[in-house]
Amino acid sequence: MLRESKYQKDILTNGIRVITENIPYVRSVSIGVWLNTGSRDEDEHNNGISHFLEHLAFKGTKKRTFRQIAFEIDSIGGQLDAFTSREYTCYSVKILDEHLPHALDILSDILLNSTFESNEIEKERGVIIEEIKMFEDMPSDYIYDILYKTIWPDHPFGQPIQGESNIINKITRDNILTHLDLHYIPKETIIAGGGNVIHKKLVKLSEKYFNSYHRDGNSIRRPITPQMTQKVVFKEKDLEQVHLCLGTKGLINSDSERFKSYLLNTILGGSISSRLFQKIREEKGLAYSIYSFTSSYIDTGIFGIYAGMSPKNLFTVIELIMGEIRLIKNKEVEINELKKSKNQLKGIMMLALESSTSRMNQLAKQELYLGRHLTINETISEIEKVTPSDIQDMANRLFDNKFFNLAVTGPLLEKEISLDMMRC
Repeated sequence: MLRESKYQKDILTNGIRVITENIPYVRSVSIGVWLNTGSRDEDEHNNGISHFLEHLAFKGTKKRTFRQIAFEIDSIGGQLDAFTSREYTCYSVKILDEHLPHALDILSDILLNSTFESNEIEKERGVIIEEIKMFEDMPSDYIYDILYKTIWPDHPFGQPIQGESNIINKITRDNILTHLDLHYIPKETIIAGGGNVIHKKLVKLSEKYFNSYHRDGNSIRRPITPQMTQKVVFKEKDLEQVHLCLGTKGLINSDSERFKSYLLNTILGGSISSRLFQKIREEKGLAYSIYSFTSSYIDTGIFGIYAGMSPKNLFTVIELIMGEIRLIKNKEVEINELKKSKNQLKGIMMLALESSTSRMNQLAKQELYLGRHLTINETISEIEKVTPSDIQDMANRLFDNKFFNLAVTGPLLEKEISLDMMRC
């Protein structure tokens, strides 16, 4: 068994959870302030506001201008970052262990004292609209937004995280402050630390710098996700390639069988040795990029497949993808193929944990979705339990004809894509 690092958890007087995993043999510390809110907590009138708010937090506080924030982080060799997802928002910093107090001071200032000045809101509005345009010009990324809209057209999950330009243009300073009051609250906040961090020290610093964080608004929680139905969406775009995303139901983040899903993904399309890559790219030469993926959330999930190819190859690639899905549903994987995939998955997971940032991210996500810490040895044990029949059972559980959705973007096609093509 592998030697485990030390995990600890405390709850501050205002409700913030502080969790750490100490890695004594590194000098770096990664700290993340995680808010249990994201684009899923928006509607058609304020879509993109979570991402907008995340951007604005760096534009100046009562103590620091945006220039001072940047210069202070650079002066200690740190890395300051943030991101918004469908279910959470994270503000993070990576520094040498000796600079932890300074880093907490800056993070708390951004979260608690941002001024959201009107002129900065207008400047950042323009930046975000340019970001939206850039994203829409990258079809291999934009196709995911099309897939989510295809699967959940009438639910916040189907909305783009960054929003749409016409909505971003209407968001006001009052809208932003109201969203902040509703969703940035201590009981939905986690401070996660990974690396050479002493738990008691982080708890003490968190109490010091976040002691004024007492917002007690009632966060509007997420609506129930509707069931998937089957649909095809084609978005015409002047491109050289056609891009597709095939999506069907996946598992929720806390599903007890999720490791079977991870291995199914690894075998089917999770690497260059996977079945889809070897068949469609290496053997047939029909696509440069093809892979499968899993996206899991608190109460829903997606198992998906992406491919980019010449328009003339689209229908052949779809047929080959469905053929591989039928094969993995109808025939158990060989024990050697499963063993190889287990080693691959364990290697990817353990190598990622050599990074203090990866440790911090994993800590926070496990707290958000599981309410507990899953050790490396527990993870390895769960992977090793999976059998060939488990993979086949999982394939039959997920690959259901009633739930296949297909999103395609690219030049106009000579013939239509039909639902009948997605049958296994």
